[in-house]
This record gives sequence, C-alpha cells and structure tokens, in this order.
Amino acid sequence: MENYLNMGIKAVIEEFPEIESILTDYDIGCGPCMVGTCLLKDIVSIHSLPKPDEKELMERISGVIINGSDSGKVNPENKTNKSISYSGPMQKLVDEHTLIKRWLALIPRVVEYIDLKTQSGKHIINDGIDMIRSYADKFHHAKEEDILFKYFDESKEIIQVMYKDHTKARALVQNMIKALESENKEQLSENLLTYMDLLKQHIQKEDEILYPWIDRELNETKLVEMDAKFIEADKESGIAEKKYEDMINDLEKLIP
Repeated sequence: MENYLNMGIKAVIEEFPEIESILTDYDIGCGPCMVGTCLLKDIVSIHSLPKPDEKELMERISGVIINGSDSGKVNPENKTNKSISYSGPMQKLVDEHTLIKRWLALIPRVVEYIDLKTQSGKHIINDGIDMIRSYADKFHHAKEEDILFKYFDESKEIIQVMYKDHTKARALVQNMIKALESENKEQLSENLLTYMDLLKQHIQKEDEILYPWIDRELNETKLVEMDAKFIEADKESGIAEKKYEDMINDLEKLIP
C-alpha cells in the first residue's frame, strides 16, 4: 500500500479504475483532471475532507488495492456537508466569481438569441468578450497568476491545473474573436459553450479546493500582505467592476 500512496493518482487509477468512482463519491474529480500528477497520499490533504469522510475514503481505496474490491459505498451518516469559510483575499476572489458565473449562466441564451448579421448582435458578443478578457482575465486571473500563485512552488499540481485552465480559456477567446469577425455563429457558439463548461469547472475547483487549501497553507501575515497586493493590483488595472455589473444587469433584462 505504501508504494501506491507515493504514486501519481492517474497511474493508480489506470491500474485500479474503480478508484476513480470512489473519489467521485467524495467530490474529488481526479479522473478528468488534465494534469493528474498528484500523489495518492496528497489527495486527502489537498481536498481537506472531514475526518469521517477521510477514514472512509482511505478504507475503500485500500480495499480495492489490497483486496481487489470496494469495501462499500458512502455512508450517509459519515457524509459531511462542507461549509467553507474564506480569508479576506480568498473571499474577494470568490465574490468576483459570482459576477463571472452570472455571465456564464447567460451564454446558452446568448447563443440562441444573437444574430451576428446585426450590429446589436455583434455588440452583445463584443461586450461578452470584453467581460472575459478584461474582468475575468486581466482583473481576476491576473491577481491569481501575478500574486496568489507566487506564494507557492508553481510547479505544484494544484497550481498547474489552474494555469492550464487559464491558457485554454484564452485560446477559446481568440477563437471567439475570429468567429465574430467572420460572422460564423456556429463556431462562435461552440467556443462560447466550451468556455462556459471550462470556467464552471474551473471556478468550482478554485472555490472548493484551491482557495481553502491556500487558506490552510498561508499564515495570517501572508494573507494580510496578499490582501494589500490585491487592492493595489485592482487600482492599477483601471478596470471598474461596476461597468461589468451594469452590463450583466442589462443583458439579464434583455435576454430573460
């Protein structure tokens, strides 16, 4: 068992596919993860499971590895509802996600509604792309990449996953711009919907895994320092949050 604890989770799942579904029972999505080099022994610490869930999870994984079978399904009496409390800087990032999620929720209706042959249709898409590039990326992701991640070894799996999501999101935005210029609604819709799915999963990983992990790893002094850096970065960005709040409010009224 010790050897498996020190193996990458993807390699463990490849040898024991049943472990992927066990992890899923505890809201740990290692299967679809794009990097997957976390060691099995690190999975529990990164996800910070409540003690009853942690014990149950490891017993089930051990059962598969040692005995070749799952020892049982999730015990509802052990399953603990996670209530997450964030530090000041992490709460700020979570709050920024709220506005981004409102835009993501609108994307399916925007895709159905817009007509790229009209100026009004193009205006809606241009505003949406601006929201992604300016607010989601330059305002929000920039704080993560330029400040938050610098407090850690950036080669760590949990950080690399976030970087890869950001990179993929930027590539999708470039595809959106090309589709808009050529008035190709099919390609535009495909990239918008792919972006929506990517960001929904990305935000969930940050809110439920990354930010709580960071709050456990950093002391109060570093968190206060980070908060000051976030405030300064927001000022230097020149990006007004209210502009995008107003944009989303208007779009929610236009496309109910």
